[in-house]
Amino acid sequence: MIRLLLVDDQEIFRQGLATMLSVEADLEIAGHAANGQEAIEAAKHLQPDVILMDVRMPVCDGVQATQEIHQYYPWIRILVLTTFDDDEYILRSLQVGALGYLLKRTPAPEIATAIRSVAQGYSQLGPTIAPKAFSQLKPLSSNYHLDELSKREIEVLKRVGEGKNNQEIAQELFLSEGTVKNHVTQILSKLGMRDRVAAALWAQRNLI
Repeated sequence: MIRLLLVDDQEIFRQGLATMLSVEADLEIAGHAANGQEAIEAAKHLQPDVILMDVRMPVCDGVQATQEIHQYYPWIRILVLTTFDDDEYILRSLQVGALGYLLKRTPAPEIATAIRSVAQGYSQLGPTIAPKAFSQLKPLSSNYHLDELSKREIEVLKRVGEGKNNQEIAQELFLSEGTVKNHVTQILSKLGMRDRVAAALWAQRNLI
């Protein structure tokens, strides 16, 4: 069972979303929050598996809430669900820890599928969101940067692109989690990327 926290300042939308998702046998609504501050408190007490987070809200916006929740509870997956497809919102949300970004017009069955994927550690971007996210990545103008990566680092990078976490990568490649973590750090440094999300998006586009 995947326990959900719904965060949106529109109560009618939260209720409607809860009704739509409640028909899914493996999804459970653990709680609601009307702004980012409430989301932070709810995350602390409810410890949901996945948070559906709006971005533009009063008191504390979704980006700030995502950053704080991800910092203190990195095992909680955050899926942004909003009406806003601004490049800045998309990039900032992914940079601070969101694992996915969907628009509210996404059909309910697709939202449910995205929730399941995010719960397993896979990134999920809506069809209109992915190009915007990719456009923000630092381009690799030649294969020079990839040539700096070892064969093992490329294997790790491919799996990062598949949305796998360090534990899953370690099990697949018969490595320790610490070794995988070191490989990821080296990959980010060599490719000039600031975080794992950027590496995952680039790998999805170029290696998978």
